[in-house]
Parts: sequence; structure tokens; C-alpha cells
Amino acid sequence: MGHIAGSLIVAVLVVVPLWRICGRAGFNPALSLVVVIPWLGFLIVAAVLGFAQWPSLKNRSSGGL
Repeated sequence: MGHIAGSLIVAVLVVVPLWRICGRAGFNPALSLVVVIPWLGFLIVAAVLGFAQWPSLKNRSSGGL
């Protein structure tokens, strides 16, 4: 029972911040739920956030980033 509770706590500590990051970046926040898939999920979310064009930045001028 302790292993399951620990896993749920870690999942919440990872999913909640990623939910906010995905939402602010302009992606569907549900993308953060993919991180629950062991190993592969984190790589998928990291690749999307790292290499995709962020929808929230499309409306900005081409200054900064």
C-alpha cells in the first residue's frame, strides 16, 4: 500500500506543474497526463515542449525568443 501511495504523490507532484506549464504554453493541459506512462511519457512531453512551436508565442512579435 505504501508503494502505491508514494507513486500517487510523485505523480501529483509532477503532473500538476506540467499541467500549468502546458496550459501557459498554449497546449492542451491534458498533455501532462502522458507523463504518467513510465519513462516514455516523460520523454514524449519533454520532446513536445522542447521542439514544438508553442501556440501561445504565435501571437507575439518575433522579438525575444
